Amino acid sequence: MNIYPAIDIQGGKCVRLKKGVAADSTVYFENPLDAAKLFMDSGAKWIHLVDLDGAFGGVPSCLPFVEKIAALGAKVQTGGGMRSAECVRAAVEAGASRVVVGTRACSQPEFVSELVSLFGPKIAVGIDAKGGKVAVKGWVEVSGVSASEMASDMASRGVSAIIYTDIDTDGMLTGANIPAQEAMLKTLADTRTSLIASGGVSCLADVEKLSALAKNYSNFDGAIVGKAIYENKISLPELLKLQS
Repeated sequence: MNIYPAIDIQGGKCVRLKKGVAADSTVYFENPLDAAKLFMDSGAKWIHLVDLDGAFGGVPSCLPFVEKIAALGAKVQTGGGMRSAECVRAAVEAGASRVVVGTRACSQPEFVSELVSLFGPKIAVGIDAKGGKVAVKGWVEVSGVSASEMASDMASRGVSAIIYTDIDTDGMLTGANIPAQEAMLKTLADTRTSLIASGGVSCLADVEKLSALAKNYSNFDGAIVGKAIYENKISLPELLKLQS
């Protein structure tokens, strides 16, 4: 599996939110590059970078960080405000290995088909669920679309990966929602789309439980880990030993 240390950027700083609430943030690094360098020095291959200002405002603002982190040698998976082909292209040109689309993928699924035709495996879709329904616009609105229905549709459109986040556990250090992640894996079982789990990881045991899913589901790609690293609940070098 792959481990994706998360860097969430708000106002140019590396922060973490609780349950995606913009006003409930904690600053961990004044400069997100310091976090990226720390993760890479520990052996991280990927960096999951979220542009929170882009997610809430609809316009990406962190592409300079994408470019700088990619220049360090990391693979960057980035999302937040990617609501046009031009924004996605700019992210790819900045060095992103994978671009995550969320809000517009839910409201205009055909947009994803367009992106896949243009950028192929560099396109992933973020599905952020609250009570089984997809949340959009930085999680401030909950749609009427079920997470499983959206995942099936996105897989049929050829996206390389689904990043599935359980909002109720995100940033809470209460443990990953294993049943929800396994249900999503079952939804994607007969497709070519892989799953990246996100939300709630609090300790190494949580990630080990997620990694156990890989034994039964070949399309389980890995896990995003954020606050547990920042709060020293997990030793990143130990965590990265789980990478295949």
